[in-house]
Amino acid sequence: MVRRRRAIRLSALFALALIVGVAIYALAASNTVPATRVGDGSGAISGYTASSVVYTLNSSDPSKIDKVAFTLSPTSTTTVKAKLVSAGTDWYSCTNTAGSVECTTTSPQATVASADQLQVVAVG
Repeated sequence: MVRRRRAIRLSALFALALIVGVAIYALAASNTVPATRVGDGSGAISGYTASSVVYTLNSSDPSKIDKVAFTLSPTSTTTVKAKLVSAGTDWYSCTNTAGSVECTTTSPQATVASADQLQVVAVG
């Protein structure tokens, strides 16, 4: 009787281990990973030069800055952002047309009193 119970317990334990093993294999076998590329390398990072900076003040309230424009060299960039407050976190999106860059600074509204730098980030 004891031997029979032991055999049943071992058979049940074996069956459970078999079911868990099959389930794990089935889950692992169903994973698909697309082909990707990876690499390592280096390249020179060169900077940009911003010049001819012009600030456009709000026509009804000249304490507000509505736009900043400048020339960017080299001209080929895909993304340009500008920041006017060194301690701030607001970055303004810019439009670059062949090196002539304009950044609208109305959302949030930039002010003359808080502007203490022009920081430009360009990628391209």
